[in-house]
Amino acid sequence: MSNQPILEYKGPFNIRVYGICIKDKHLLLCDEFFMGKAMTKFPGGGLEYGEGTIDCLKREFKEEFDLEIEVNNHFYTTDYFQKAQYFENTQLISIYYQINILNPKNIPVSVHPIATDKLSPQNLRFSLLEQIAQKDLTFPIDQKVITMLKKLA
Repeated sequence: MSNQPILEYKGPFNIRVYGICIKDKHLLLCDEFFMGKAMTKFPGGGLEYGEGTIDCLKREFKEEFDLEIEVNNHFYTTDYFQKAQYFENTQLISIYYQINILNPKNIPVSVHPIATDKLSPQNLRFSLLEQIAQKDLTFPIDQKVITMLKKLA
């Protein structure tokens, strides 16, 4: 047995990984229906134990949308405390990467969210970046990222 002290776990974290795909000045968004609520967010999802962040993002795009992606650059990681909305006493950490879609299929172009329901819980769409407002995204970290993207555009 080692003499190393056992570190006490200080609190739960929910790590989410998202893709930023901009094509012809249009940003890829995900309209989703979750826990009885419609939302608009960046596409991606939760990191599973044993996987890296890039593998997580590739898996999420494959599982949810049957899309292959190439991860280009890290864009942003949450640098402030954000409580998770759906989990008690959990801190949310979101990581965003710039990506390209390698096998694009017919992803709709739309200014407005695509209706979602229990039968079709997630839809992707490209929306003109300059027309997206902070309030169009559901979650605070996504709202910060859209502001950062618009400053770069």
